[in-house]
Amino acid sequence: MSGRKPRSVANPLEAAITTPSERILKECNSLYVDNENGLVKIASSLGVRLLPPRKKIIVMIMGNHSAGKSSFINWYAEEHIQKTGVAIETQGFTFITSGRKRESLTGNATLHLYPHFRPLLEFKGVMDYLSAEISTSKQKKFSLVTFVDTPGLVDGDMIYPFDVNSAITWLGEQSDLIFVFFDPMGQALCKRTLNIVENLSEKCGDKLLFYLSKADEAGRETDRQRVMMQIVQELCRRPGLNKCGFEMPTIYIPNPQKPSRCVNQIDGVCQTIEKTINQAVQKTLDQLEKDCDLICSTISSRLEQDRADVTYIKSVRLHSFVCGALGVFLPLLFILSFIVHTFSNEQLDELLGERLTRTLFVFTGVVMYLWDWIPEDGQVVFVIMFGAFCYLLLCLAKYFAGQGNKTLTKKEKRTMAAYNDYIQDIVKTKKGKLYEWYLQQCAAEYDL
Repeated sequence: MSGRKPRSVANPLEAAITTPSERILKECNSLYVDNENGLVKIASSLGVRLLPPRKKIIVMIMGNHSAGKSSFINWYAEEHIQKTGVAIETQGFTFITSGRKRESLTGNATLHLYPHFRPLLEFKGVMDYLSAEISTSKQKKFSLVTFVDTPGLVDGDMIYPFDVNSAITWLGEQSDLIFVFFDPMGQALCKRTLNIVENLSEKCGDKLLFYLSKADEAGRETDRQRVMMQIVQELCRRPGLNKCGFEMPTIYIPNPQKPSRCVNQIDGVCQTIEKTINQAVQKTLDQLEKDCDLICSTISSRLEQDRADVTYIKSVRLHSFVCGALGVFLPLLFILSFIVHTFSNEQLDELLGERLTRTLFVFTGVVMYLWDWIPEDGQVVFVIMFGAFCYLLLCLAKYFAGQGNKTLTKKEKRTMAAYNDYIQDIVKTKKGKLYEWYLQQCAAEYDL
């Protein structure tokens, strides 16, 4: 295994236009997916499954039709990406993200771009209503965000080509933030929207944020207050949404040509996204350290287990050798004893020599003494039992030989040691530098 450091941002222009958070997330992702020394590859070789961190946060926007979901995305990216209008413009799920080239992707290409959303295929009919829009915009924090524009929700006889409630609920569980836009122009109390919101509140209520969109179109301040009261009353009727600390800021797309006296808290939405990005950076760095510790502890336990297996295998091999040797030696000695005693001492001295003959007579003499001690009517039974005993010894030798786990080869041990050194010397050092660099962006120099 090479000790090569992961490739960093080589293009100075790219380094200049990317934000610190974006670079940190990309660096962390490269530590996981590197073809040679990636953590995913290392963990996989150890039987551990790791998921690489996402480079961007997922923000899902839902609400009734004409609630301003697509308009908000266009405003945030400062580019006309999504169609907007009073009619239902978004009929499926659209992923809007930043990239190198303006491109529109269909369902299959979208799932190749976002493989962790492949379970959407389980929802019949979703594939035909799945798309992605890639924009070159770098405005605000758009380079670190993937928006999910959901179908406009309506009540009544509207039939969707797929299970829209379940699909939106599943996507919400995968997202980092869920924005719920309520339209003040008569559709804010859409029951389908409230049903989905209630389901999401039970599963991931900490991600839900409510906004009164198009607040500048609600008329006078008293009209806005009345609309907000109606929405709050409807939400409070549902046990899953009746919670303390409820907030619903008023937002609208600023238009210099149409000034409004309504308080616009749309900048707060941007701050929420930025805060979530910062939390994602911290979580990614923390997860990187946990995954490094997991891999190192797995390597350590594997090597320790291998040492225990080697000691155990040495023990069982000794048992196997002893049983096998006795299983072969004892019957041979028994047969040899009868053969030796058919010769005279003078004949054996001429064939084997005096010293070897004396040694041979000592061993065979013991066997013949025991044989003479056995009554004649019990000698057949003794031979059968003796043969069974020798066979048992051979079976025990085979049993002990098959015991013990497979041990690591020298190459595997060297590879594991190299993995451990790489993580300790390269990855953890890189992680420490990234964390220090991240903190330098938000803390005074004397605080570090």
